[in-house]
Amino acid sequence: MAEFVGTALLVLLGNGVVANVVLKNTKGHAGGWIVITAGWGLAVYVAVVCVDEFSGAHINPAVSLGLALAGKFPWSSFPLFVAAQMAGGLLGSVLVYLFYKVHYDVTDDADAKLATFCTSPAIRSTTANLFGEVLGTFVLVFTVLLFADPTLEAGELSGDVGLGALGALPVSLLVVSIGLSLGGTTGYAINPARDLSPRIAHAVLPISNKRDSDWNYAWIPVFGPMFGGAIAAVIYTVLA
Repeated sequence: MAEFVGTALLVLLGNGVVANVVLKNTKGHAGGWIVITAGWGLAVYVAVVCVDEFSGAHINPAVSLGLALAGKFPWSSFPLFVAAQMAGGLLGSVLVYLFYKVHYDVTDDADAKLATFCTSPAIRSTTANLFGEVLGTFVLVFTVLLFADPTLEAGELSGDVGLGALGALPVSLLVVSIGLSLGGTTGYAINPARDLSPRIAHAVLPISNKRDSDWNYAWIPVFGPMFGGAIAAVIYTVLA
């Protein structure tokens, strides 16, 4: 349930900022890439704050895979976590559509409408696009695996110090960094639940004047992140 709620919040706020920037007549129209990357980073922050204590706030099948491969998460829970994440991503994207429906109705750009659900490449190249998703997710999962809560102990006094003591903030900053530095080629899905589930929602929702859901590309933001997460886990295990 926590993974379902957390992923729904992630997609609601993440795709919500995209909708605010690209749909017509919104208050945030044409806000630009900085607004989108900041919004996604804060979406991660909210989701992690809300569900971290209950499930660890994976909110991403690639993260769950990486943690399982690294021995930090039981394989028996992996299928249920992924199912919950995919369902949460679907709910979040439907809520974005309902929230911005009047703006979808007045927006003519079908590509912009698709962008509020899922990612697409700036330049279409299977090899380059797949590499971008693999590398971006590698940075995400590898860094998450290395996150630790530093503890200072002095006699009977102890407490968390450093960024690790701030809980959700480090991973939020990590996602902002990935978006700013590595997001320009594919839109940095780095999360199958953030891309595939909303893409399904785009396909089935009664969106006016919509285009196809670009299923020829859809496998890249699924397999790329999972592969990147797996590589991160293997390298982390070797180094650890």
